[in-house]
Amino acid sequence: MHIDPVEKKPFFHFLPGTSTFSLATVGCNLHCKNCQNWEISQANPEDSEAYFCPPEKLVELAKTNQCTSLAYTYTDPVIYYEYTLDTSKLARTAGIRNILVTAAYINKEPWKELLQYVDAARIDLKSISDDFYRENCGATLKPVLDNLVLTKESGVHLEVINLVIPTLNDSPEQIGALVQWVKANLGEDTPLHFSQFYPQYKLINLPPTSAETLDTARRIAMSEGMKYVYIGNITSKEGQNTYCPGCKNLLIERSGFTVLNNQLKNGTCPSCGEKIYGVWK
Repeated sequence: MHIDPVEKKPFFHFLPGTSTFSLATVGCNLHCKNCQNWEISQANPEDSEAYFCPPEKLVELAKTNQCTSLAYTYTDPVIYYEYTLDTSKLARTAGIRNILVTAAYINKEPWKELLQYVDAARIDLKSISDDFYRENCGATLKPVLDNLVLTKESGVHLEVINLVIPTLNDSPEQIGALVQWVKANLGEDTPLHFSQFYPQYKLINLPPTSAETLDTARRIAMSEGMKYVYIGNITSKEGQNTYCPGCKNLLIERSGFTVLNNQLKNGTCPSCGEKIYGVWK
């Protein structure tokens, strides 16, 4: 359990500048060779220290620590599904928002049930290639694509992240195909984050993603018509800020996980009045 800025998840269009009470258990249903949290995601419950924290206590901890939301994160909330569902119901009643940080590798029906109590989801789209999912994650692509669409259709706030890994999913062709799918199926207003890979777990032989590659990914996405495209895990002069897609006015200025300036007025651009996708209050 930890208190994080919501930007760390990352959410850039959901209650910016607020704190979220974050939690996880050990375990994951994916086995990504690049996992940055592999010490807990690939661990066995019996080999780890755990704390007793029933849903009622968790909601109370969020309120006591003045957090506007609960984030089910670090590993994947589909692993502790029943706990996430029970807690989300209580949090909703208590006025605490529920946010999922997930790879969304789960069957449709339980996903639909959980989404009824979720306010925002940040979903990994690790690649647009099924071969990538099979070879690097021990999973398949289609359930993730299906659940991305379900999330958007449900009205839950959605942001998508793609970890750009050198030699594995970083070619302009692969990035272009991923962007085109996101635009066609989730809409041009869906915030899209390209994140820097850093050597971890079973991929320590690869170099970190270069700033040039991430800038290229952002340019590709913007050229395809995506309105809000971000760069993460690395300093970027423009890639962490939110700009109006209409007049290009700087709306939210960020440094790392810190909001330096927020010019939004009731979710709209103060210069041209364009409505900006997100949850702002």
